[in-house]
Amino acid sequence: MNDHDVAIEVRDLFKIFGPQSERVFPLLKQGKSKEDILDKTGCTVGINNASFKVHRREVFVVMGLSGSGKSTVIRCLNRLINPTRGQVLVGGNDVMKMDRDELVKLRRAKMSMVFQHFGLLPHRTVQANVEYGLEVSKVDKGERAQKAADALELVGLKGYEHSYPSELSGGMQQRVGLARALANDPEILLMDEAFSALDPLIRTQMQDELLELQGRMHKTIVFITHDLDEALKLGDRIAIMKAGAVVQIGSPEEILTRPANEYVRNFVQNVDRTKVITASSIMRKAPVITIPKDGPRVAVRAMEKLGSSSIFVVDAERHLQGLLTIDDAIELEKKQGGKVESRMLSEVYVTTVDTPISSLLATALGAKFPLAVTNQEQKLVGIIDRATVMAEVLENGGENEPTPLEEYQKALAEDDQPEEEKAVASS
Repeated sequence: MNDHDVAIEVRDLFKIFGPQSERVFPLLKQGKSKEDILDKTGCTVGINNASFKVHRREVFVVMGLSGSGKSTVIRCLNRLINPTRGQVLVGGNDVMKMDRDELVKLRRAKMSMVFQHFGLLPHRTVQANVEYGLEVSKVDKGERAQKAADALELVGLKGYEHSYPSELSGGMQQRVGLARALANDPEILLMDEAFSALDPLIRTQMQDELLELQGRMHKTIVFITHDLDEALKLGDRIAIMKAGAVVQIGSPEEILTRPANEYVRNFVQNVDRTKVITASSIMRKAPVITIPKDGPRVAVRAMEKLGSSSIFVVDAERHLQGLLTIDDAIELEKKQGGKVESRMLSEVYVTTVDTPISSLLATALGAKFPLAVTNQEQKLVGIIDRATVMAEVLENGGENEPTPLEEYQKALAEDDQPEEEKAVASS
């Protein structure tokens, strides 16, 4: 990753709340806890030497329990809170060195913020609320009306322009807040516990809508949450904080499969890993033959060497063509001159590298052969067998969850396989 790919960089960031904050740094160097420092100095450590980079167009989630420092971090990014030490670089420019005018420009043009409790003005209509930031920035009346209308349509609130916040549900009010943040088309969106005040069903819906919007907008989003499931669902990468410090940064899969310490391990222990861990984590190398180069004899030798009863067939660029069984390969070999394509099975079960394991169970149970795993270019990158999927599901079983056998029986009862997972390889 080069510097051009970095939207935000935080370097050695500290925030100490309280008088004579410099007294705290020697104690931090000694490894004193946040509680000890509060007791000795009366100062609270909000952020303790945090460093991270946020890539352009990614959803970067900062999560932790109450008091972990996550909301303090996001407010330091636009200097709603002034850090005690460290650097915050936005587009390569140090926010700490910006004067008042530069800071106002950053907040109005480059960054927008969505708050937990909506922050709407009750006496203004939905349209007027969305226009507010543009109005403060002295944008022409006609232009701001059009930008507000576009933002409202983007979040699904077209037709509610003349309503007032009190006439809207919580989810709709948060959409107004999101539209207001999007109206000036910022590069960076800061979302501080944006959905935590919503009812669970509305919260889930808003998460889905944010992901859908991001698929169209491709903004850089820093999202703060205390909810691990929300972090795993939304985040391209996640930073976990404890007592003001960043204890691990990684993709959802990395956080679940390779927790950095006992704190993270305890944090993630009750998560259903099968809904997050993907096919790429459990696949193994795919034994293949390549057509038209390889014939039945090569296929038979390869399967004998591997102790396998089938082998996948690819073209020279490794695009999946189908599957050949040992019985068919032997028959072709006897014919001397028989082509692999004439006996190759073109219908095979195919999944992608980013498919969650939980989505593979029913398919794995119904498949006679291993599942083929392809990348975005539809090239074969690995295979998954039934035993591997079952082992992962077994490992994830909990005391209050259905047993793996019950899950299998349920899956077996579902006669129709998902169409998107069954593909004609040659099409």
